[in-house]
Amino acid sequence: MPNNRLAMKNLIVAAAVTCSAAAAAGAAVAESPIEAPGPLGPLRGTMLGPQPQSGPVVLIIPGSGPTDRDGNSPAGVLANPYRLLAEALADRGITTVRIDKRGMFGSAAAAADANAVTIEDYVADVQAWTGVIRARTRASCLWLLGHSEGGLVAMAAANGTDVCGLLLVAAPGRPMGEIIREQLKANPANAPLLAQALPALDALEAGRRVDTTGMHPALLRLFRPAVQGFLISAFSYDPARLLAGLAKPVLIIQGRRDLQVREADARALEQADPKATLVLLPDMNHVLKSVASDDVRANLATYGDSSLPLAPGLVQSISDFLAKPP
Repeated sequence: MPNNRLAMKNLIVAAAVTCSAAAAAGAAVAESPIEAPGPLGPLRGTMLGPQPQSGPVVLIIPGSGPTDRDGNSPAGVLANPYRLLAEALADRGITTVRIDKRGMFGSAAAAADANAVTIEDYVADVQAWTGVIRARTRASCLWLLGHSEGGLVAMAAANGTDVCGLLLVAAPGRPMGEIIREQLKANPANAPLLAQALPALDALEAGRRVDTTGMHPALLRLFRPAVQGFLISAFSYDPARLLAGLAKPVLIIQGRRDLQVREADARALEQADPKATLVLLPDMNHVLKSVASDDVRANLATYGDSSLPLAPGLVQSISDFLAKPP
């Protein structure tokens, strides 16, 4: 990777939003539906970008759980982070495709059971999407922007010949089982649950399913049998190992107000790929919004507020990185 990328390492980005060349030129921006083949039915998404398309093309890979193409979830996330990001990038001449995951929302027909999908399945879907998007845009390659769990999928799919590089936003830097174990231990209220939770994590990490008979109800959402296949798949991946030795440009963006993924994860990714560019945004949380304090309630309140803008520095960091020569 060229040395001019290395100069951005460890950068703490301040609030700076500049007028893009596309916006200044008054380029038209168009949104349209797009489909890719899935195993049982179509995968569906939305393409948004300047017309005519000529700049970078980015595939936005959603985070964990029932997260839709706009970054929202019936679990209480209504912040529209992916839609806002796509709109902001389009104003800077960057085309995006944001997608519904296999078995969910617009892609519901692609799988009989969304819970039975694995990381390997999501990687196969990324490969299907890159082929369709390249044919439609005539781009030589695509950038994979993975948010949260989507960052793990992006890393697992990074070696494809049609992948330009990675944009990892709030991506895990350690195996998922390790992160969940840390989160459970960090909350004192979980102390009575650890005697059941920790052995269950150990078993799933070893590739064994867990008998949930008699398990505390508070743990069933995490360990219910329907999702254990996915957990076994996800736990088998080490993000740092996936990133080590990758001969492609990588941007790592992490918010310091993130309650779910920590700066330590970003640092682990940077250590695995010292050529990567690391950007730390002081006030960005997990749904890519700005939070002014360490107040957890204020942080969580942003998850349901689509009117809030994206955290300062996020869009600029991505557009600046994509503007650099390969």
